[in-house]
Amino acid sequence: MTAQVTRTGAEAVGAVDTRDIEAYMTRLGQAARAAATAMRRTPTAAKNAALLAMAERLQAARAEVLAANERDLASGRESGLDAALLDRLALNEARLDAMVEGLSQVATLPDPVGEIDGLRARPSGIQVGQMRVPLGVIGIIYESRPNVTLEAASLCLKSGNAAILRGGSEARESNAAIAACIRAGLADAGLPEAAVQVVATTDRAAVGRLIAMPEYVDVIIPRGGKSLIERIAREARVPVIKHLDGVCHVYVDATADLDKALAIAVNAKTHRYGTCNTMETLLIDAPVAEALLPRLAAAYGEHGVELRGCERTRAILPGCAVATEEDWDAEYLAPVLAIRVVDGMDAAIAHIERHGSHHTDAIVTESYGLARRFLAEVDSSSVMVNASTRFADGFEYGLGAEIGISTDKLHARGPVGLEGLTTRKYVVLGDGQVRQ
Repeated sequence: MTAQVTRTGAEAVGAVDTRDIEAYMTRLGQAARAAATAMRRTPTAAKNAALLAMAERLQAARAEVLAANERDLASGRESGLDAALLDRLALNEARLDAMVEGLSQVATLPDPVGEIDGLRARPSGIQVGQMRVPLGVIGIIYESRPNVTLEAASLCLKSGNAAILRGGSEARESNAAIAACIRAGLADAGLPEAAVQVVATTDRAAVGRLIAMPEYVDVIIPRGGKSLIERIAREARVPVIKHLDGVCHVYVDATADLDKALAIAVNAKTHRYGTCNTMETLLIDAPVAEALLPRLAAAYGEHGVELRGCERTRAILPGCAVATEEDWDAEYLAPVLAIRVVDGMDAAIAHIERHGSHHTDAIVTESYGLARRFLAEVDSSSVMVNASTRFADGFEYGLGAEIGISTDKLHARGPVGLEGLTTRKYVVLGDGQVRQ
């Protein structure tokens, strides 16, 4: 007998027979498309009311959410999840506080929907401009972190979209509890509950169907490990906003202030190891390598960072491990750093072009001309002058929040905030004009 998908205040996360997956996902898609139509005409005040209602519901359900999370953690420990994954999975009072506060913060952000830019008069008398509008239905696929359920829901809601969220199996109890708060908050504000739907099965076939429904889904955003994102990019029949790797570089030019370079290079690597905007390769112009490398080695040594260097690096730092060709392409996400001594700007840019992932790259220089060249010639989603790569973040950029970072060139690039979850359409204002 085929298992039934049950609903409570939220889509319950449970077993769904694989023979039902296509029909089930189709129902989600149809409901999301209808909700997206309603969301296009939803005023800012109603969206903000829903966000605040979701915050109230989450606050009231703290005990239930934490209990659900503890069940996920217990299952994770039994199945052998490592400490890092358990930490990403875990919720506590402080993290719940941050989730509640995050909803309130998104409610205060300017609503981009409906903005008209570039309105200009044409000789015919019409006025032509561009209006910012929602993308429509956004599918978000993610792993481990149950707080993403709330973050994704809030950003999609504020930007006027409907969302279909598919979390990882390791967080299914937590996601179900959070989804109940989201749906209740939507109902409190009089918005369609299908504006945010959490996929009720952990069957991988649901992901395959979600990424192949262009009639219902307008864009997919994967958040997780490289293997997940590669699969989505390879199999999706829906446009994808993504980045695969964060192989980020800092290049220290011969004109650099060495104190400034030291501070930036240490922060870019050691502020956090497991983020996509952490520096993985340091490039140093040959004229300053002998003066700077010993200072850097001492600073990295205090943080326990393993250094892997080219021959010229190892001539200055004999204790440095040998960097292989694979090291230049590595996203370590760990206290490991590759170092190469290069001969000037051209060699640095050539290295970044060959080995970088087009995520974030920085130059440390006191030369205005070289800074401008680096900005113009390095083809990455964020390019920085005299600043740590760790600033490549939606909050730091003043976006308020982000759904992820894109290294694609279409449609969004860099940190994706509310504007990145919208598109533009042309609008024409006339007063009876006809084309002659």
